[in-house]
Amino acid sequence: MAADQNDLLTPAEVAVLFRVNPKTVTRWARAGKISAIRTLGGHRRFRRAEIEAVLRAEEAFEL
Repeated sequence: MAADQNDLLTPAEVAVLFRVNPKTVTRWARAGKISAIRTLGGHRRFRRAEIEAVLRAEEAFEL
């Protein structure tokens, strides 16, 4: 199954992509560095398209 740009990622999945702790992802969301969607249960989810855009921008900055 191909990854859909509208997919929602958990903090743990985002953490793997950035190679950080899931708590760091939660801190970034609280600080407004990345936007999060709240589920009905209050859990954070992140849009795959936005996370991939941040990753691309970070990679370009490192070059």
